[in-house]
This record gives sequence, structure tokens and C-alpha cells, in this order.
Amino acid sequence: MDFEVFVSSFLGDKESFDLEYKSAVGGFPGSFWDTYSSFANTQGGMIVLGVKERNGHFFFDGLAADVVQKYIKEFWSCVNNKAHVSANIMKEDDVETVEYQGNKLVLFHVPRAARAQRPVYRTANPYNGTFKRNDEGDYKCTEQEVRRMFADADDTMPRDSKILEGFTMGDIDKESLAQYRNLFASVHPMHPWLMLGDEELLRKLGARRKDRVTGAEGFTLAGLLMFGKYDSIIENGCAPNYFPDFREVPDGSGAMRWADRICPDGTWEANLFQFYRRVLPKLTDMLPKPFRMENNLRIDDSPTHVAIREALINALIHADYSENCSIVIEKRKKSLTFSNPGNMLISIAQYYEGGESVCRNKLLQKMFMMIGTAEKAGSGVDKILVGWREENWQRPYVAERQRPDKVVLVLPMESLLPEQNVKELAGIFGDGVEHIGFNKLLTLSTCYAEEAVNNGRLKDILPLHSADITKMLKELCDDGYLVSVGVGRGTKYFINKKVDTSGAKVDTSGAKVDTSDAKVDTSGAKVDTSGVKVDTSELDSKARFGREELEKLILSKAQDYATIEEIATGVGRSVDYIKNKVMPRMVKEGKMVRLHQKINHPNQKYKAK
Repeated sequence: MDFEVFVSSFLGDKESFDLEYKSAVGGFPGSFWDTYSSFANTQGGMIVLGVKERNGHFFFDGLAADVVQKYIKEFWSCVNNKAHVSANIMKEDDVETVEYQGNKLVLFHVPRAARAQRPVYRTANPYNGTFKRNDEGDYKCTEQEVRRMFADADDTMPRDSKILEGFTMGDIDKESLAQYRNLFASVHPMHPWLMLGDEELLRKLGARRKDRVTGAEGFTLAGLLMFGKYDSIIENGCAPNYFPDFREVPDGSGAMRWADRICPDGTWEANLFQFYRRVLPKLTDMLPKPFRMENNLRIDDSPTHVAIREALINALIHADYSENCSIVIEKRKKSLTFSNPGNMLISIAQYYEGGESVCRNKLLQKMFMMIGTAEKAGSGVDKILVGWREENWQRPYVAERQRPDKVVLVLPMESLLPEQNVKELAGIFGDGVEHIGFNKLLTLSTCYAEEAVNNGRLKDILPLHSADITKMLKELCDDGYLVSVGVGRGTKYFINKKVDTSGAKVDTSGAKVDTSDAKVDTSGAKVDTSGVKVDTSELDSKARFGREELEKLILSKAQDYATIEEIATGVGRSVDYIKNKVMPRMVKEGKMVRLHQKINHPNQKYKAK
């Protein structure tokens, strides 16, 4: 392997969700173990020891060979010491020494820890030494976050099998149970459970059970979630944060405007079974209805129908109903988005590989299986990918978000290379853009369709390593096709619509070009843009808002009550920033009002006063 090329490729990248640089001038850095913990508890990543990154510039430690070997020995000594860190998840070949321009570096490839190993924490106290990763870097987990990881690690006791105290048949919606029984009978007309009474059927399904050790008996969390009355579900003894939400958002609307919405509004019993029955037809009504015969039965489900059903069921059975976050299903003209509370129990790479069934709520999974809408074989993601390939749509992608923890699955309903996108790109850059290579053209097409891309987004759609994507993005910037906006983590890339590339290549790497008033004259030579700031008003105006402009935008978006997440999405800021920095100030100043007096109410919303 050409290490010079390999190292130079990732050294073109700034620190990100899965890449961290550590200086070791004063000794092996103690913060290394914070990042080790955060990568292990999130999606893994690479730590580069021996270099410091600041604002896109790299400063090498110049480590000697004997110092490098000393640090590697110290690493193995610490990682195998449970008083120092809770678990060693590294193999020998996960640590490698490379040399770049005379500078020795050590690469630590930290994988995501297995479900049973999480949380991975430093020192002997998990509640004070557990870290996770987000776009801002490493952050220390709260005690509640650590407890959820411990609960997820225990595969012997699924979350939804918990026996709830004080709930009776009066908390079960009889209409939902009767409708479920009818569906069950249509799928398994000769099943012996159909002859049982309601309570015995609920017992067979796992909605009610007895603990043989303690003798406790009652309805399970799964039973109330699936068949319960909404007022019973949201009681403190069950799932007080439960709030399933479907929104159909028309083109051109703000983040808090919808053409249709299904959520608990008092007009229906908003349990999971009823939510599923109401939402699935809404998600599939824009798909063509196929017609084919199989065993003398009419089959209406295409692979795309099956993919959407799998995505909906997955959101419901994998959700962590103890998290202060809602299930949100969003339908737009060009995409479907499924968001459920909780973290993934497998890595994103394992998710795409399929074949591994790891479910947080096994009883809910069983209940949906009995009506033919879920499987245990781990084939759900395969069906989703097959359904989308059938339509030649862009590949679905999944991501984890933190605080609150949630998993977001996006199903884009756009062609991999829409003909109109290619035409528009040719209008901007000339016909030659069609011959720059498939990966680069797909990158430009995605960027044009979604207005911006970053390294993480491209990892979802390109069969390339993160370092190779960084190298490709730099080339696209050098050639004048893209411009980069931002420094450090979260750098975004935009179509360079204002640069005339007909004369020569424009070097936009490492600098920003002010193109607000006129086109850049690139004839004859590359443009020296060092030290010149870019006017990014067209590219990312939200990111440049000052306090007054940001507050005005929030007030315009929150004419009706909206959640913090909806407001943050509408103004392009993080949930943490809006929740902790902006909203308390606006409420105190009388600009916003809360829906509920209790600040941390699970259904808290805000409105412009």
C-alpha cells in the first residue's frame, strides 16, 4: 500500500464524525480515551496520533521512532487495563504506523463496540466516563444515556417485555384488538389461536405475561403500545414520551407546514396498530398499483410497496420508547423519512449488509409478524434496497443522531442521475461535465438536487472510502465544480454556480471566493484566492444569521406551536443550540411562549408570542 498517498488523502480532510487528530508532543494524550470511548459507542472512527489540525491546517509533532513505539506500547497496556478503560475492542492490525513527508504517525482504527460491550467507558465509573460522538466532537453521556446503553446490551430481557403494574383489560382498546384478530385470520385462517378468548390471545402474543421468577403478572409494554388506549399508554408507568407523528409536507412549505397530519389528537386511539393502519396507505398512495396473479390470488404489493412497509415497521419495532423523542414519519414529494427514538443496535455497515436480526422490541416484532408485516430474518433492509433499486432511485441512507438519540432513515424518490439534473449541470459547466466520471457526476447531481453535500452524505451513496471521497471533493473544488463552505467539522460543498470555468480551472481549495457581484475572471491562469472571504449568502444564508436575524426567522417559522426539533430544522441550526442557547432567552424576553408550563414536558412546543 502507498502510505504517502493514503495519508495525504485523509490529511486533506478536517476532523469529522469519524476522524480525530491528536497531538502527542507532551506525552500520550489523555483525551485519546475520550475519543476511543466515543467512537466505540457510536459508529467507530480513526484517531491519528502525531498531528494537530486547526482550521484546516496541520501541525506535525515530528515523533521519533522510539517515541512512537513507546506510545504504542502504552496504548496496549492501557487498553487491556479495565481500571483504565472498560473494554479492549481493538485487534493488533487496527493499529498501524505510517510516515508522511518525514513525519511518523500512528493510526488507530477504532471499531464500533458490539452491543454487549456498550457502553465503553474510561476509568471504573461508567456514569462519569462514557462518551459519544456527534458533529461537534466527543461529549460526555448523561446517566440516563448510559442506563439506556446498559439496557440495550441485555439481550435476555427485551425492552417491551417489561410487565406494567396496575393496567387492566380496561386499558386495552377492544376495537383495535378485534381489527387485529381479523387481520390475523386473513393471514392464518386455520391458526389455533383464533379460537382463544381475548385475554388468552393477548397472552399468546406476549401482550400479557407472568414472570416465573417473581410471580408478577400483567400487561407488557408491548401490549399497551400495540393495543392500548392512548391515555393509558402515556401514563408514567408506561411510555409518557410516546407521540407517533406522520406529516405530509408539500413542496415549498416551511418545516412546520403540512398538508396532512396523523398524530394523537383525541379523535382516535393512537396505539401502534392504529398508527400503522392509518399511515401505510398514506405512504404508498403515490405508487403505481401493480397487478399480478400468484396461486390464484391477486398480488398488489410491488417491491417498492414492500420496502415502504418494512421501513415503517422497522421504525415502530426498533424505537426506544423510554427516550424523550417521538416517532416521526415525513412524506415529501421527493423523499420519505422515518425517524425513531433510540440508537442502532448494530453498526451502519452491518445494517447495509443485512441478514442480522437484532430487535429492541421483540414482542412488537412478533405481533407484526403474526399479521404478515414483519420478519425476523434480518431481511428488512434487503427488501428496502431492492425496492428502491427497482425504481432506479437513489440509495436509501440511514444515520444516527444524538441528544435526543434517534435513528433517521431517508428514502429518496429521485433517480440516481436524473436527466434534468445532468442538463442543468451541463448548462452551468458545459457539455464536458458529462464525461468527468460517474462518481463525480453523481456527486454533482446529488449536490444539485439536495443543494449541498458533505463527506458523510456521499459515503451513503458512493462505494468509496472517506479519504477517497475527500480527495475527490478537493479535485471537484480545484476544477471549479464545487465550493466548500465552513471550516472544521461539518464542512459543506455547494455547486459553484457563479464561477465561469470556460477559460481555466479555478483553485478553490482552502479558500473562499467572493463571487457576489461579478463572475471570476479565470482566463489564462488559476486565481489566487488566499485570504479572500467568500460571500456565501446564496449558499448558506442560515449559517450566517446573527442573533437578531435568527430570532426573526424563528418567529416567522413558529406562528403555530412547534417542537424544538421542528424549529431547529426550519432555521438550519442544531437542536442543542436552539434548545439550550436560543429558546430560553427568547422565552425570558417574552418573544416565545411554551405550550406546557413544565420545561421538560415530553410534548413541549413553542409559539411566537
